[in-house]
Amino acid sequence: MNLRAPFSTAVAIGFGLLVLLGIFIPDLADLRNRILNWAMLLAAMALLLGLLNLFQVHYQRIRANERSVYSIVLILAMVVTFIVTLLQGSDSAAAEWIFNYLVVPIETSLMAVLAISLTLAAARTFQHRTDLMNLVFIGTLLVLLLGAGPLFGMELPYFTRVLSPYINNVLALGAMRGLLMGVALGTITTGVRILIGADRPYGA
Repeated sequence: MNLRAPFSTAVAIGFGLLVLLGIFIPDLADLRNRILNWAMLLAAMALLLGLLNLFQVHYQRIRANERSVYSIVLILAMVVTFIVTLLQGSDSAAAEWIFNYLVVPIETSLMAVLAISLTLAAARTFQHRTDLMNLVFIGTLLVLLLGAGPLFGMELPYFTRVLSPYINNVLALGAMRGLLMGVALGTITTGVRILIGADRPYGA
């Protein structure tokens, strides 16, 4: 008889109930915090294993001479960042320099590429379909692009001060809250299914 599945299910349900009861019973708050600390420690170990797996994959690519330049850059950046943060801490001057002068510019460049990709996708979509939703999407995209900042040194006050802030602070914020509510409801549903043993992501 395979006892692994019922044992793992019982452990998951037990710890889940302890964390849930710790929210409502003050005497179980310390135990709940201890369990959450264990979970964060396990998550950190999983992240470390993921980094080791990423290192191994790109090391094999270097040995096989498959896009070795990108793999070498990635491994060097990973090793240097890991050593710096391990020896000096994540709030040190060197770690902040890496974040401000390497990570932030790369993220900014990726966001710029994303904006260009969305614009091209909107143009191609408009060529194939011209329904109402596509027109709304393209119009919103154009308003946000015009209101993002000065265009060739010229500022469009109506777009930068009225339309773009209204879309960002009212329409986009409302849509984001709706998405977060959907994510929260989905998380609650998944948690309840795990607590009752209906889903077993930890193994069969």
